[in-house]
Amino acid sequence: MAEIKDNELILTDENGKEIITEVLFTYENEERNKKYVFFVDPNDDENVIAMIYNDEGELFPIEDD
Repeated sequence: MAEIKDNELILTDENGKEIITEVLFTYENEERNKKYVFFVDPNDDENVIAMIYNDEGELFPIEDD
């Protein structure tokens, strides 16, 4: 699960541990009806991670270009 608030994306791993990441920006593509979030882990800010998210707080990998 994930929660976006105040430029933070709070991830919960399989052990229940929360990981707070920094949201760079979000983007909604109306043609594809998908929402994207771009974020970095504060401990590794050199790698930007992009994922699809929904209103229920679920994250999904991006599988197409």
